[in-house]
Amino acid sequence: MEQTDTLICITCPMGCALAVTHEGQTVVKVTGNHCNRGPRYAQAELTDPRRMVATTVKVRGGSKPLLPVYTAAPFPKGRIFELLAALRALEVDAPVRADQVILANALDSGIDVLASRDVTQG
Repeated sequence: MEQTDTLICITCPMGCALAVTHEGQTVVKVTGNHCNRGPRYAQAELTDPRRMVATTVKVRGGSKPLLPVYTAAPFPKGRIFELLAALRALEVDAPVRADQVILANALDSGIDVLASRDVTQG
């Protein structure tokens, strides 16, 4: 049975309001998009929604108490809180370099968590 939902596309700054007609997880029709990314986004959002994650982790012996980190690729949306809990329990030793892998293969997802900046020993 076909169903129509509204999604806001987040793949470009336009933020198009997409009317997505779908049957289960199969997109039948997408309207409201101003670029060709909209239909791909709609299908991905129905089958495997993902988001970039940015947060902080504790630093031991650093010039700053917290290190900003981010996922190297969009992370499965349904597992974000699980990832945040794992990162909350993590403490890294200074020094840390920007783009250093802080948590490899986070939650067996194949996605690394990387440092956003340098933190020197302090």
